[in-house]
Amino acid sequence: MNQPASPSAARPSGQVGFTRYQKTVTGLLAFLQFAVILDFMLMSPLGALIMPSMQITPQQFGLVVSAYAFSAGASGLLTAGFADRFDRKRLLLFFYGGFVLGTVWCGLAQSFESLLLARIVTGLFGGVIGSITLAIATDLFAPHLRGRVMGVIQTSFAASQVLGIPIGLYLSNRWNWHVPFLAMAALGLAGGLVVLVRMQPVDGHLTLKQEHSAWMHLYHTLTEPRYLTAFATTALLMTGGFMLMPFSSAYLVGNLGIDMAHLPTIYLVTGLCTIAFGPLIGRAADKLGKLRVFLFGAVLSIIMVLIYTHLGRVTVPMIVAINAVLFLGIFSRMIPFQALVSSVPAANQRGSFNAISASIQQLSGGVASVIAGHIVTLAPDGRLGHFDIVGFVIVGTTLLASVLVWRLHRDLQARESAAAPATAT
Repeated sequence: MNQPASPSAARPSGQVGFTRYQKTVTGLLAFLQFAVILDFMLMSPLGALIMPSMQITPQQFGLVVSAYAFSAGASGLLTAGFADRFDRKRLLLFFYGGFVLGTVWCGLAQSFESLLLARIVTGLFGGVIGSITLAIATDLFAPHLRGRVMGVIQTSFAASQVLGIPIGLYLSNRWNWHVPFLAMAALGLAGGLVVLVRMQPVDGHLTLKQEHSAWMHLYHTLTEPRYLTAFATTALLMTGGFMLMPFSSAYLVGNLGIDMAHLPTIYLVTGLCTIAFGPLIGRAADKLGKLRVFLFGAVLSIIMVLIYTHLGRVTVPMIVAINAVLFLGIFSRMIPFQALVSSVPAANQRGSFNAISASIQQLSGGVASVIAGHIVTLAPDGRLGHFDIVGFVIVGTTLLASVLVWRLHRDLQARESAAAPATAT
């Protein structure tokens, strides 16, 4: 409990590894991301139980799922102007508390209207948590350590697949669909208490000059030219993932001939591989350079997307291997990009920058899913048509994103070179 509160003190100059406190914070941030991602991902597999239980239509269930994404996107924009005005730990606990209460509401919902409102509330609070965790990671870790931090945090996505979804399905089959949400809320409450006790205040940014108007703070963040490049890159990278993943299970079954019984095995092995990849990719980004690792991931993901979207009938071991390499490429893009883009905003704009970025992720993901839904067709025999076109679109967005990442990296190097003489004097 004797760790310093200020960002500069928390990351001493020349530091090679993590301090004990930084390791604790990294684990806590990864857990919070795990909780938020699991809450979002649980809805899809539980849909088969929720719809007949509550007697709602697929259209109504689709509205329940999308309500979270759009409310999360809106909350990021609404809170961006205020995100740098408070101790980040207090801000995190406030929104995380609302997220836990929203999850309890989901578990207690007995009607479509109640569940819809619960998902909106959960999205309003949960949609901001990711941006706050990224701001905290940027405040507490030097640039040469951020790749490893982002690598650990990103494993929360895979952990939610490997641990959360199977456990959630087991609880719902053992009792009912309400239980997974209530169990997750209880686990989330325990994690929040640990954050309350163990994490130190993150308030070093409050010593910097702040704008008087929250709306002007938001406006200046939205209109900063170098931020716009980062926002556009985020939108392009999210577009690729959200176009491919919603149709993956239907593609595996209808086009590749994979039996439904083997789907859990495919997702389990893919998730385990991703958990192993994450920290290694983060370490490589810190050691070899974030741009190099990103470009490697971009090239690999382009190759694997083209292979994946043009497959015929394959065996389970073959699709497991292809899926694992595909996710290696995807995470080799996302982890170094998050580490690289963390250096883009000024210290007194990190909260608003990350909040806007989180909103863009949610909104662009929703738009991408809609676009993919208009491209893909479903044949009477269950096969997806035009899935190869989705692959070509993803290749295009990846290439354009790579150009923008190169520009971001070039501009960051120019800023660091210009700042070096001033620091020396």
